[in-house]
Amino acid sequence: MALDGIYLYSLINELNSKLSSGKVEKISQPEKDEIILAIRNNKDTYKLLISASSVYPKIHLTEYMKENPNTPPMFCMVLRKYLLGARLREITQFETDRIVFLKFDAQDELGYNVSFTMTIEIMGRHSNITLIRDDDNIVMDSIKRITPEISSKRILLPGVKFNMAPKSGKINPLLLNKNGFNNLNIDFEDDKFFSKTLTGVSAQFSNEIMHRIKNSHAPLDELENIFKSIKLHEYCFTTYYDENGLKDFYCIPLKFLDHVKEKIFDTPSKQIEDFYIQRDVNDRLNSKTSALSKLVILNIEKCEKKIAIMQNTLNESGEKDKLQLYGELLTANIHLMKEREKEIKIENYYDENLSKITIPLDEFKTPSQNIQSYFKKYNKMKRSEEMAKKQISILTSEIEYLNSIYVSISRCENTRDIEDIKQELTRERYIKNKKTNKKKMKETHSKPMHFLSSDGIDIFVGKNNTQNDYLTLKFANKSDIWLHTKDIPGSHVILKHTSGEVPEKSLLESAQLAAYNSKADEGSKTLVDYTIVKNVKKPNGAKTGMVIYDHYKTLNVESTMPDGVKKIK
Repeated sequence: MALDGIYLYSLINELNSKLSSGKVEKISQPEKDEIILAIRNNKDTYKLLISASSVYPKIHLTEYMKENPNTPPMFCMVLRKYLLGARLREITQFETDRIVFLKFDAQDELGYNVSFTMTIEIMGRHSNITLIRDDDNIVMDSIKRITPEISSKRILLPGVKFNMAPKSGKINPLLLNKNGFNNLNIDFEDDKFFSKTLTGVSAQFSNEIMHRIKNSHAPLDELENIFKSIKLHEYCFTTYYDENGLKDFYCIPLKFLDHVKEKIFDTPSKQIEDFYIQRDVNDRLNSKTSALSKLVILNIEKCEKKIAIMQNTLNESGEKDKLQLYGELLTANIHLMKEREKEIKIENYYDENLSKITIPLDEFKTPSQNIQSYFKKYNKMKRSEEMAKKQISILTSEIEYLNSIYVSISRCENTRDIEDIKQELTRERYIKNKKTNKKKMKETHSKPMHFLSSDGIDIFVGKNNTQNDYLTLKFANKSDIWLHTKDIPGSHVILKHTSGEVPEKSLLESAQLAAYNSKADEGSKTLVDYTIVKNVKKPNGAKTGMVIYDHYKTLNVESTMPDGVKKIK
């Protein structure tokens, strides 16, 4: 799965056919390493996505919408300054390497013509996007600035001369004929030979070439034909799947793959977007949620350690009844106590048999002081016990709340969902509130999930505690049905209900949604409580998403996504 130079060669053919002579109408930067150029050409507007991600660097036309930050990054502002309204003259490639040039004709503030080149380097962690002024080869800016501390050989900063990345030293395969391939001294035992020798050839494509020439009666003819078909733009944009899902993709058929299913696309941009979009989104979300998950887990562990300490205090306070007994028995027998005694043996009048009990004494204390000492220890243990029980209750509730946050993090579908959780954790003081501006930033929230039951009834599911509070306390009517997993962190689910009896199928589907969107193991039988919203209350001082309820009934359902339910976008 590599966006190598040969694939880029096929992609640039598409981009030139659609974008050459187009006008740049809009520029956005939805991610720190990704830009989107809206280019209008022949009455159509195309969105060109360019990513310098270290994991998935790419360039292709896109139809996928992404949210932009409230404040545009510096690189985006530089591009807008120089390229808005510019014409994209052409798109070229450096030989068959993973370097692409976008040539722009623009005008400066005084109306003079000026040309710029956007250099896109698709090279793993070294991927970058750089805007260069052609007249003097000066860097206007780079999406990843390279300072002398990072690299002393190649600096990419505004105002410096642009230097190309060092050449690979490999051979351009599109310039070779049959004799040229013969001079390569091919090592037929090394499947990666062509990726080591030819520019733009990935390890996967090298495997394919070697597979074809090994199974050919005329290996050099086969080799020449492979690259001749590429030069003639004879492509077949195919994505391959095996039993584990997505496996590979390329611009020509990969015959070395066995036991795979195929999906063919009419353009490389559609193929790349289909392949990368979910993987890219999931990886970025995982990256952004991992810090939140660690924060929540850390706080859960802190609570569990505190509970262990409190539990130890409770265990120690089990001695308090004995201390009280000693104090009372000594008080009743103070007349028998003598100075300088280390212990006293007296009758235990709480025992029906009046058995004798030996009580240790401090020989340096008076009888009265010994009695007071036992009562002081008793009262201290009693207070500690009460405090420990109270703290355990508070900490248990906090763990329940943090577990609900952890479940919410796993259900994040976009950056707005993540921001909801960050804002909630900030309000609850788990994240320090950074006061960057005096004016309070307006909080924006994502929307709960919306489903339609088999009976056509609306079901709403909260993805986080903020949404849970909104659904239960503000959105739902008093007669709507409220559902939640029993004693398991999860979503608040609202089944809309106006009058009459609630359809049993819709109720079961709502319960399944509550179980599926909880911490319950997928596929397991899960208890789900339900009641009308009128019976759900939020205690004073309770954390976000925490409620109490009564007059409820319980269903036992499987924690799976119900088949008859339709998700509404």
